[in-house]
Amino acid sequence: MDRVVFSSKYREWETPQALFDELDAEFHFTLDPCATIENAKCDIFFTQEDDGLTRAWDGSRVFCNPPHCRGVGRWVRKAAESGSELVVMLLPARTDTQWFHEYIYGKAEIRFIKGRLRFSGATENAPFPSMVVIFGKEGE
Repeated sequence: MDRVVFSSKYREWETPQALFDELDAEFHFTLDPCATIENAKCDIFFTQEDDGLTRAWDGSRVFCNPPHCRGVGRWVRKAAESGSELVVMLLPARTDTQWFHEYIYGKAEIRFIKGRLRFSGATENAPFPSMVVIFGKEGE
C-alpha cells in the first residue's frame, strides 16, 4: 500500500474518469476551478497557482474536486456563494463538519457514493467515504 497516498499529507485525489464522465453527461460542465494541468476535467480550469478560490465562477457550470484537507470548507463556501449556474462537488462525506451543516445540509442535493472510490492513479480505494454535492440544480 502506498502510505503517502493514505497519509494526511496527500491532498489531491484525481476524480475517477468514469465518475466525471457520468456527471458531465448529466450536467455539461464548463469550468474546473481546482485542477492541475495533468488532471483538469474541463477545457477551462484553474490550477493552484491560478487560485480558483479568488476567481469568479459566475455563469459557469462548475465541477470541483477540491483538495481534501482542512481547507475544503473554503471551497464549499465558495461553491454555495459563487453565483454560478451550477456547482457540482466531489467531497469527502464528512457530515460532522461545520461546512457540511452550514452550506450543504438542507441547502443542496447530496448523493452519497456507495463504497469507497478508487481515485485515478491510486492503487487502493480511498480511506474515506465520498459524496457528490449539487448547488443550483436546474428547476430548484
